[in-house]
Amino acid sequence: MKIYTKTGDKGKTSLFGGTRVNKSHLRIDAYGTIDELNANIGLLKDHVANEIISEVLYKVQDRLFVLGAILATEPEKTEVKLPVFKKEDIRFLEIEIDKMEENLPPLKNFIIPGGHPVVSLAHIARTVCRRAERSMVLLSENSPVDGVLLEYVNRLSDFLFVLGRQLAKELNVNEITWKSGG
Repeated sequence: MKIYTKTGDKGKTSLFGGTRVNKSHLRIDAYGTIDELNANIGLLKDHVANEIISEVLYKVQDRLFVLGAILATEPEKTEVKLPVFKKEDIRFLEIEIDKMEENLPPLKNFIIPGGHPVVSLAHIARTVCRRAERSMVLLSENSPVDGVLLEYVNRLSDFLFVLGRQLAKELNVNEITWKSGG
């Protein structure tokens, strides 16, 4: 199988199910941003020394592949067999957030991203996650999007924020807090 098919040379691509759409289509933007998020999480995972966090990030990447496949499929194409996304996927993130927060100081200020490249990678992934969420919300205004997918992406951005804090702690990096007025 060749990587290039030339079928997209004129700005169109196919959704799962076969329908051809412009590459600027809301559905393409939504799952393309999920793909970008997945790549950013992969980069973060490659720089994380903690094996447990690395395993959690791998599970997140797996779920993002499923989420992308669902978004890449027209809701009307019920004959396309897709993996299932469940509330347990959201609960998994919540449990991981709770575990990290048990060992972190209470949040009293906004955190300015940075302090260490790995912490910054977590915040970059978080901001891409928020953009993916906005893209999915826009898509949902025009076509059905399962609410579980939106909840997952929202919770994932929370997870990535707390992960940035956890990584800062593990790396002995002081969090940079924002104070109004400089």
